Amino acid sequence: MQTIRIMVKKSNSGKAGKSNPKMTSVTKKSVQSRTFRSVTEKIDSLKQSDRQAESIAGYTLFTDFDIHLFREGRHIRLYEKFGSHEGEWEGIKGTYFAVWAPNAKAVSVIGNFNHWNIHENMLGARWDSSGIWEGFIPHVAHGEVYKYAIKTKSGNVIEKGDPYARFWEEAPRTASIIWNTGYEWNDTKWMDQRKQDAGQSKPMSVYEVHPGSWRRNADEDNRSLTYAEMADELVAYVKEMGYTHVEFMPLMEHPFYGSWGYQITGYFAATSRYGDPQGLMHMIDKFHQEGIGVILDWVPSHFPGDAYGLFEFDGTHLYEHADPRMGFHPDWKSYIFNYGRHEVLSFLISNAIFWLDKYHADGLRVDAVASMLYLDYSRKEGEWLPNVYGGNENIDAIAFLKAFNENVYKEFPDVITIAEESTSWSLVSRPTYLGGLGFGQKWMMGWMHDTLEYFKKDPVHRKYHQNDITFSIMYAFTENFMLPLSHDEVVHGKGSLIGKMPGDEWQRFANLRLLFGFMYVHPGTKFMFMGGELGQYAEWNHEKSLDWHLLKYDLHRGLHNWVKDLNSFYRSSTALYELQFDNRGFEWIDYSDSENSIIVFMRKGNAPDDVIVVVCNFTPTPRHNYRIGVPFKGMWKELINSDDFKYGGSGVINQGMLTTDLEKIHERDDAVVLNVPPLGITVIKMSEEQE
Repeated sequence: MQTIRIMVKKSNSGKAGKSNPKMTSVTKKSVQSRTFRSVTEKIDSLKQSDRQAESIAGYTLFTDFDIHLFREGRHIRLYEKFGSHEGEWEGIKGTYFAVWAPNAKAVSVIGNFNHWNIHENMLGARWDSSGIWEGFIPHVAHGEVYKYAIKTKSGNVIEKGDPYARFWEEAPRTASIIWNTGYEWNDTKWMDQRKQDAGQSKPMSVYEVHPGSWRRNADEDNRSLTYAEMADELVAYVKEMGYTHVEFMPLMEHPFYGSWGYQITGYFAATSRYGDPQGLMHMIDKFHQEGIGVILDWVPSHFPGDAYGLFEFDGTHLYEHADPRMGFHPDWKSYIFNYGRHEVLSFLISNAIFWLDKYHADGLRVDAVASMLYLDYSRKEGEWLPNVYGGNENIDAIAFLKAFNENVYKEFPDVITIAEESTSWSLVSRPTYLGGLGFGQKWMMGWMHDTLEYFKKDPVHRKYHQNDITFSIMYAFTENFMLPLSHDEVVHGKGSLIGKMPGDEWQRFANLRLLFGFMYVHPGTKFMFMGGELGQYAEWNHEKSLDWHLLKYDLHRGLHNWVKDLNSFYRSSTALYELQFDNRGFEWIDYSDSENSIIVFMRKGNAPDDVIVVVCNFTPTPRHNYRIGVPFKGMWKELINSDDFKYGGSGVINQGMLTTDLEKIHERDDAVVLNVPPLGITVIKMSEEQE
């Protein structure tokens, strides 16, 4: 057995500056790592040989406090410790590796640099029984591919990618890559403004993007755009359309492109499909320089069973539950994190912090929260285990979600966390000190479902379903809601948004303009998946570009302009966002005209006179000289109307001023008479002169 003898300094008293050199043996087969401070004697073989030399034990990034926090589930920056980190030891440049594999018999690092020899660069197990294997490999640097060769208790050797790797090879290759993720940011103005705006109610309209299919390069085999290309084209488009934020479907490394990123293997790595980590940073930087926030989809609910990934990482169920009744997801055929294991909590929370820290993300949208909260989610009787109290609530997952939100908002109080939660679980977007889960916002799935079901109906039948379009106000302020028209509604045979609309072509577009208009004036923040603004007929297909050619046609171009103007109108109307989570910001004028399928309501800002009145007509019949009650006497003016010719409408608009009269209606002393557009929405406000 080859032995390398190195001189190290160990402290006699624990005080700096007083040490006594002692000789320590480091073997190739088994290394008992210590927290050595420095190497005082160079290793002759490193100077004399070009081939990769033995891993050096003793180099560590962990302190005793790091280990304590890791074991407690309270370490939030493990990415600074685990993984591969370039460094220098007594003038010798190389890379430090650290991996958690507590049930392994041996661990080594393999790659091109040692011809994938599992015996060449062994890591040492830390003395503190933390399950961490570590070591410094000289002359291995940025850009090298590697994996961990892990000898299991059964004697088998399995090859695994690095759970903390910053970069991976592009699929179908599966190795991790040593990568320095340093970047010189130019978004100081944005980050400073983000801090100033923390806690304030701001307009938030989000454009959801799948980066691989938003737009493709037709001249180069229909390939997806790179991060650098998106930094130019996508940033310019989102700014032109007036969205406040862009949200990316998962950009973390994933093996199967068809999973859309929701089956992650490289939780700390920007997917290499579109470029390197600095490319993604550059794109986010450009968004920030243009005043646009960036939200990332985050998936702590499950992970795939690929052999090189997290599943059975050290030959045992390390990251996932061993019992399939808790550890296997029947819907997605994937594996569920063991939220009761402290080291797994540290991994997940550190991952959330990583994207906010290193990539300057402005928020995280957490996928599939409902599947985490319920032990019986999508399971039949006998396929799940109750909690210690006999209930179906996943107590460990609840504690994790609370800890995640508490740590995120403690470290980054100016970001947003958003829950995709589809049940009636209460207090999702309420602080943990009030018994909530601590999210900033929650998707309003009930609004999405009821509204789409209502719009699918032939207008002649809508009068019998008035409650479907008004019911959401009953619970609109129980959470901080975001109104989602997401990718989930335009796949798997559900049809596109325009395809869900009834009637002839003109009516379909009028319905869709009305749907978007209703979303923008309804309480809550706004969320729209790419392609909806084009009126795309085809379902979304991740293998092809959006149908940009449709903008050559009047109705599609009109819809596109309508969405652009809705964003502008929303951002400039304080009545639509200052109290968007507060019931003081909404008041019905009339929800009872089911015969005409018309609803009328007010949206309010903080100022007493900051009021707009919204009228929606869900039938193709225009209503001329329609009388509504208004809160103020004087002159009213139409601000926006979906039936305007420029949007592809029929031109039933309200020109000039609308003067109130004294005929009472809707229990109000003042009223105006106006034209209500067919399958349209109009918004009026007190004239500024009258104010």
